[in-house]
Amino acid sequence: MQFNDLAAQYRHLKKEIDAGIASVIEGAHFISGPQVEELERELCAYTGRKYCVSTSNGTDALRMPLMAMGVGEGDAVFVPAFTFYASAEVISLCGATPVFVDSDPRTFNLSPDSLREQIDRVKREGKLKPKGVVAVDLFGLPVDFPKVEAICREENLFLLEDAAQGFGGSINGRKACSFGDFSATSFFPAKALGCYGDGGAVFTDDEEMAKLLQSIRVHGKGSFKYENVRLGLNARLDTIQAAILLPKLHAFDEENAHRCRAAARYAERLSGRFQTPYLPEGFSSSFGYYTILTAGAEERAALQARLKEKGIPTMVYYPCPLHLQKVYAPLGYKRGDLPVSEELTDRVLSLPMHGYITDEEIDAVCDALLES
Repeated sequence: MQFNDLAAQYRHLKKEIDAGIASVIEGAHFISGPQVEELERELCAYTGRKYCVSTSNGTDALRMPLMAMGVGEGDAVFVPAFTFYASAEVISLCGATPVFVDSDPRTFNLSPDSLREQIDRVKREGKLKPKGVVAVDLFGLPVDFPKVEAICREENLFLLEDAAQGFGGSINGRKACSFGDFSATSFFPAKALGCYGDGGAVFTDDEEMAKLLQSIRVHGKGSFKYENVRLGLNARLDTIQAAILLPKLHAFDEENAHRCRAAARYAERLSGRFQTPYLPEGFSSSFGYYTILTAGAEERAALQARLKEKGIPTMVYYPCPLHLQKVYAPLGYKRGDLPVSEELTDRVLSLPMHGYITDEEIDAVCDALLES
């Protein structure tokens, strides 16, 4: 059994993917070819955003909006502690200070109440200037953006939606990647919409910001490639990855519906024994990862060992909250500062999930988990 069966997806989309790769090779437009612009247009249509700037990876997609906003030394950017390192790393790379926010215990996403507390704390201390928020959609479920957007408007903070895992989710019909001043996603192969290497995209509705992002993406270029007007990155999406992503995007809704059905089957089997994913009213998840809560670290380890014996892979996203990572020790956080995030790292367990998983595979996972 595969945790995320990319080979099954390739078998299903082989004709379209192979044709896309061949068209890039035949056309010899390996950088900034027409497939890149086509993908950006289709991503705008899918998400409802006005502008899309594709990137070389999801980390660059997060870093570029911070650069565009002039984030730097003395700025505080608020980010959840329970997420992948890149969400905070880009803040530090810009010279700013990440201020970690606790999680909602049901959705695992950034808690609006904790965000408010951390903003108030930073303002009281007066050492940093609150600048913005990076709100991360975890496991396919968007953050509570109605509440977070209201806080950002009140505090005059920019909002960046980190939708690396959220692509395909929605709130009252409004799709992930459409929230905030900017949104960013990743096309890492393990994502619900993934390429065959690294890739990402930034979205915005602001035309001037889109132009600025396009400049940053190519070494801070001005009116042409060899006019450099600002510091930038080498952050272009390869044309061949765009060609791979196009047929995957065309199949995305069908695969997304399959993951939702798979999630319902998991929940039906497991909800009496484990805490299964929670969907607030009006929210939908793309279930890029299906994550349950175990009783604690000891039970989780035992369950993982049992499933491994049966050839069933599992993953722990994430085993250490960011505020307790060694790299952020100088910030002075200690255990107990963000208790929900810390508890989640001891209890979460992600199960096999993808757009082609079978009922038999789901039942095999559930049978193993429910053994007495």
